[in-house]
Amino acid sequence: MTRIQTRSVPPDHHAALQAQGISPLMSRLFAARGITSHAELDCSLKALLPFQQLKNIDAMARRLADAIARRERLLVVADYDADGATACSVAMKGLAAHGAIVDFIVPNRFEYGYGLTPEIVELAAQHRPDIIVTVDNGIASVAGVEAAKARGIEVLVTDHHLPGDTLPDALIVNPNQPGCPFPSKNLAGVGVMFYVLMALRAEMRARGAFGDKPEPNLGELLDYVALGTVADVVRLDQNNRILVENGLRRMRAGRMTPGIAALFRVAGRMVHKANTFDLGFTLGPRLNAAGRLDDMSLGIACLLAATESQAMKLAQELDALNRERRQIEHGMQDEALAVLASIDPAERYTLALYRDDWHQGVVGIVASRLKERFHRPSIVFAPGDEGEIKGSGRSIPGFHLRDALDLVSKRHPGLLRKFGGHAMAAGLTIAEVDFPAFCQAFETVAREWMSEQQLTRTLETDGSLGPRELHLGFAEELAAQVWGQGFPPPTFCDRFHVMQQRIVGDKHLKLRLLKDGQEFDAMRFNQVDWLPDEIEAVYQVVANEWQSRKELQIYLDHWQLPAGQGDRQSA
Repeated sequence: MTRIQTRSVPPDHHAALQAQGISPLMSRLFAARGITSHAELDCSLKALLPFQQLKNIDAMARRLADAIARRERLLVVADYDADGATACSVAMKGLAAHGAIVDFIVPNRFEYGYGLTPEIVELAAQHRPDIIVTVDNGIASVAGVEAAKARGIEVLVTDHHLPGDTLPDALIVNPNQPGCPFPSKNLAGVGVMFYVLMALRAEMRARGAFGDKPEPNLGELLDYVALGTVADVVRLDQNNRILVENGLRRMRAGRMTPGIAALFRVAGRMVHKANTFDLGFTLGPRLNAAGRLDDMSLGIACLLAATESQAMKLAQELDALNRERRQIEHGMQDEALAVLASIDPAERYTLALYRDDWHQGVVGIVASRLKERFHRPSIVFAPGDEGEIKGSGRSIPGFHLRDALDLVSKRHPGLLRKFGGHAMAAGLTIAEVDFPAFCQAFETVAREWMSEQQLTRTLETDGSLGPRELHLGFAEELAAQVWGQGFPPPTFCDRFHVMQQRIVGDKHLKLRLLKDGQEFDAMRFNQVDWLPDEIEAVYQVVANEWQSRKELQIYLDHWQLPAGQGDRQSA
């Protein structure tokens, strides 16, 4: 069952935005997303929060500047997802542009797991670094930092994840570490590394390091920052929207790196219209496929490729891996649904599934699909090391997944061998024999923390559009904004008469809809079931470009029978 709910619009904020020259309709959309003034919509780089507000960033800039001056060897240790890969690329290019001697390694998730572990330190030591710089990991690497210190290797941590009870004994830049006054806690790992480079450039400028040469242009790294920020599904507050918008501008202007340009080409997306959907749903998955099925070194090599031909070859390999990932995912999803056929998900608050032939690299995606389908916190496990299974979970609004795992760990010492993550996504390792006990403990916490109402999916919309509001110009105005996690793209809810419908591409429904005497082209993607004559629909307004022509199109996200016309249905 799905409940449709209209977002609330604070009247004073709505009025204030209109008074500042924003149209009534756009004011309504912005006010519903917490915007109170025109200044909060400023996406120029000058509006970025100052790097000085990040705890320890000046000290880290000084240490890196010293390392560059002394010709010390830096080794970047990256995470194996898109955020980690882009953060590594930013670190590699940015540090090298400042004169650093720098190399990188990225753990293979199947051999080493996540973060700066003692095993990764042993691997890193083969590169004989003076300093390890972590990107998108490290805040929980207490044992790894100790192992590095024992080998005489200093560690600098750049991360954005939530800390545990104990911090590693290292210099840390992380907006979420205790005592950090940085106003935005939503920076991705790539954003943190970009901020470190801003501080480093300022430090080296103060030392006169650029007297006989130009300063590094950090703007050239913003396409990486945009991709990693969107792909990591962090909240797009104003600071992140600035980073993403400026990265997208570089892409649309054709000034992106060869690797990102190649990813656009293999995905069949038009780079001059680059948007957050492209980054999150086409480029991001192709980059992530390397870490899920193979080794993220392939993804980083693509991002760092110096020529178009090198980048294209690597992007094609990533595209092939992504197709393989989709096949594995679909198979696992079908198997998961078969398991659930003997269970009534409506009687459970959580879903936790395991099979000994599932692929460790795809469990997170399958968990996400189950969460979307059943609107339950979902964790999917696959075999890990001997006797262990590794799970990846996704949550629903109102249920903090990492905190739930923390409570399970405290109530049942030793049940969780490892865990980490944040509110909406987390990972964990348990003994295979403990799977039933974990399922019960997890379900118990969920029943204590959630109400049945929270288990009903709610679709928030921006209400109805009037007959003079549903036009191409409005769709283009929407397309000019950065929308995403925490700043959701506008959706609307109205009643339509279905005039025509036909299947296109064997898997999509193309429609002609009537509203207020006007007809509109519409699409229902990945659905071929026929719609009734009258529907209440949740939809997006899109400026569709086809053969150099732009036209208004409606994308249906959800439909149901209008009130009073029988039982609710949706697809």
